[in-house]
Amino acid sequence: MRISRTRITAVVAATATVAAAVTTVLAGTASAAQGCRIDYQPNEWTGGFTANVRVSPGDTALSSWTVTWSYPGGQRITGGWNATVSQSGTTVTARNAAWNGSVPAGGSTEFGVQGTSTSGSAAPTGFTLNGVPCNGAPPPTTTPPPTTPPPTTPPPTTPPPTTPPPTTPPPTTPPPTTPPPTTPPPAGCAGAVLCDGFENQTGSTPAGDWSVVNPDCSGTGRASVDTATTHSGSRSLRIDGAQGYCNHVFVRSTRDLSAVGTVRYGRIWLRHTTALPTQHVTIMAMTDAADGNKDLRMGGQNGALQWNRASDDATLPEQSPSGVALSVPLPTGRWTCLEFMVDGNQGQLRTWLDGTAVTGLTADGTPTHDIDSQWYNRTWRPRLTDLKLGWESYGEGADTLWYDDVALGASRIGC
Repeated sequence: MRISRTRITAVVAATATVAAAVTTVLAGTASAAQGCRIDYQPNEWTGGFTANVRVSPGDTALSSWTVTWSYPGGQRITGGWNATVSQSGTTVTARNAAWNGSVPAGGSTEFGVQGTSTSGSAAPTGFTLNGVPCNGAPPPTTTPPPTTPPPTTPPPTTPPPTTPPPTTPPPTTPPPTTPPPTTPPPAGCAGAVLCDGFENQTGSTPAGDWSVVNPDCSGTGRASVDTATTHSGSRSLRIDGAQGYCNHVFVRSTRDLSAVGTVRYGRIWLRHTTALPTQHVTIMAMTDAADGNKDLRMGGQNGALQWNRASDDATLPEQSPSGVALSVPLPTGRWTCLEFMVDGNQGQLRTWLDGTAVTGLTADGTPTHDIDSQWYNRTWRPRLTDLKLGWESYGEGADTLWYDDVALGASRIGC
């Protein structure tokens, strides 16, 4: 049975960021769509990588898409998001998800991959879109026969010089090269008011800058400090979320967050084990002093991330099939970087997952059907006062979650 007080959604996200090299592929064959382009942007560290891939079909609209490329080095795909990704030998194949197969002419869509790599792995090559090369390499051409007879002048008879080549050995010092990163990207905070990787926690129960709270009632949900699974450093926050109402458990920041101001940017690294359920769950909440101290909540519903407003149960996106399709699921089994922005002056909200903006999790001030028309059924000017990380289930859904490298500030912090 669904408890009427909530229906929330959340958005989360995570990947390590390092130096980004962009491989851009432009259509170069007669059969390729005009302007066909694939942008492959990797974030690499020793032994692993993630990559964001943008698909731009050019002047031809797509109803579905398949992208392929080849890894000439030792890269192996271990997972992906916003696409079904597989690898056979050196060839990688990515097929659209249910919600992003249609791409208009002149538009684009994005997906991501994660994998392992060996030292010095070369950049991918041979990109195709629906079987059409999009890597700018024209098809092989044959040299036409000469139209005039070859010259009859015999080759010169002067013997080659007898001077031997120089015997000076090559220099023993190799030319300087830029080494690949040796560690995953650091968890920087870019001057944020709150920047915490839980490294100052000394016990198994969160304390000091964080306190365990159980809104409404407590049950079997548990919060603890974990040293076995971390995004960086040696500690993270672990939430064992149980299903069913009254198992609510959160860890609330005890820091004074008033310096963040009315425009709040957040960055949270998150990992969890179980796909978001059909029924509503919450993974983050912030008290809104301008809305009767009710929570602005992020979580999931219908298998995808969503925002939820506790005061009137409005959701972002709207929970229609089209609305849900404009959100994304929260990947399991890996760290995801979730970013958000809440503008209390303009009444706007934006969300990024692994650095990519999520259309369905954007309230831009102009009501749009299936996205934020329900959100703007009244004037919304939030004034957020705290930050709570944890788990609420209102029916089905149990999950184990880890939070790390949490930051809040007045400008975008980044992953």
